[in-house]
Amino acid sequence: MGEEKKVQEEEIKEDKKTEEQETAKDKDTKKAGRKTSKKQAAEDLMKEKDQQIGELTDKYQRLMAEFENVRKRTAKEFVQRYDMGAMGVLEKLLPVVDNFERGLQAVAEEEKDTPFVQGIEQIYKQLMGTLDELGVKAMEAEGKEFDANLHNAVMHVEDEEAGENVVVEELQKGYMYKESVLRHSMVKVAN
Repeated sequence: MGEEKKVQEEEIKEDKKTEEQETAKDKDTKKAGRKTSKKQAAEDLMKEKDQQIGELTDKYQRLMAEFENVRKRTAKEFVQRYDMGAMGVLEKLLPVVDNFERGLQAVAEEEKDTPFVQGIEQIYKQLMGTLDELGVKAMEAEGKEFDANLHNAVMHVEDEEAGENVVVEELQKGYMYKESVLRHSMVKVAN
């Protein structure tokens, strides 16, 4: 019996060693598997993060482009609104300019050297200089071909000396503001 116990104890010891060896192998395999799965998980996470970064970068670039377009459109609309407002004010000043011109034309020759008339001429010149600085220019119409975009024909005459569809007289000056017609010229057209 003593020998049987020894044999059983040795078998138990061998079983324990085998189990310990298998457990160690399992642990090594699990560690290697964990390392591989951790590596794979890290790579997957990096790919996912790179994709998210790409999407966010694309969104950012699109938003910046949209913002730039809105900024440009707003600036353009601001200039247009300013010009529209300026045109409204300048249009109201044109009758004042017309009255200055009529008044200066009505002055008799002997009164042109009086201080009052010279003062009025200086005010008129200053007003015209200011309008010129703002971009208001008088249009030349007389002797030019009639253009419906620039002229408003209020009279028509038959004149053999004048050419076909030519402005023979300007009844009221027309003005341009920058590239836009501020007021059409009122004209008499021949033929």
